[in-house]
Amino acid sequence: MPEFCTVAREGHVLVVTINRPDVMNSLHPPANYELATAFDDFAADPDLWVAIITGAGDKAFSAGNDLKFQASGNAVTVPDSGFAGLTSRFNNGKPVIAAVNGLAMGGGFEIALACDLIIASENAFFALPEPLVGLAALAGGLHRLPRQIGLKQAMGMILTGRRVSAKEGKDLGFVNEVVAPGEALNAARKWAALMEKCSPVSLRTSKEVVMQGLEHAGLETAMAAKYDAVGTLFRSEDLIEGPRAFAEKRAPNWKGR
Repeated sequence: MPEFCTVAREGHVLVVTINRPDVMNSLHPPANYELATAFDDFAADPDLWVAIITGAGDKAFSAGNDLKFQASGNAVTVPDSGFAGLTSRFNNGKPVIAAVNGLAMGGGFEIALACDLIIASENAFFALPEPLVGLAALAGGLHRLPRQIGLKQAMGMILTGRRVSAKEGKDLGFVNEVVAPGEALNAARKWAALMEKCSPVSLRTSKEVVMQGLEHAGLETAMAAKYDAVGTLFRSEDLIEGPRAFAEKRAPNWKGR
């Protein structure tokens, strides 16, 4: 059993909880590798369609890198899939939701930015404070934030390290929903339930086309590009089941393949 995170299956949804509340769910190498294993298993399991990541307790989603661990002279290493096994996981086509309860600082914010949706409690706040301690947000924050909210607003956060509330995060565009304190995980479950009604093949195709399409500068080029996921969708059983279920006025029985 993992020591620094918990993993729970809820139907087709996997809930992963960073479990270091005594250090604001900050991550050191053992925690990073445990989380990477959890998301490796998620990616490989065809019966798991959506993942939610959250932090234990109500004070922190994650304070990012465990600086005290680093300051003690310990080597700081991360798996190939990045911080928490997510920030460099570019081959995962399945949706991942961040349920942010409390602070998401530095690497913690970068984990959330690597997810497809961010659901935040009212007491959540976000920051990339690395410059305040002589570091830089090199686990994707410097690249994802400008792409998600625009250059000027992103630079306003990056170059000051200032904290942004959940409400401001929603106004800026990187938070999908703000909920009452303690309700982030339940709200994330509701979003996951909406995704469970969809074909998992369609979800994977949609995510991959969006992400790969963003690599093209022009809309026409992006739409004309060839995407392997589209071929997989057209060959899938779900492509047959969806229209059939609609015609028969029943809920579809998705196979995920």
